[in-house]
Amino acid sequence: MSKLEELAERVERLLLRLEEVTRTNALLEQQLDAVTQERDSLRSRLNAARSRIDALLDRLPSEPPAVLSPERANDKASG
Repeated sequence: MSKLEELAERVERLLLRLEEVTRTNALLEQQLDAVTQERDSLRSRLNAARSRIDALLDRLPSEPPAVLSPERANDKASG
């Protein structure tokens, strides 16, 4: 096999490898896009949940309710 033929064969292998790496890179970019969209969606859901929790916390009374003694609780229950 001449040097020129060997070189041509190596170039062909390099071109095949380049195509393979290019396809792999495109797939990885698609996966990255999908994961990025999922992350953004999860962040949005997390922020919405935090907002709902903050709203619920704002609705709680600032001081705990007075605790009735057992006798008073019985009086209220019996009317």
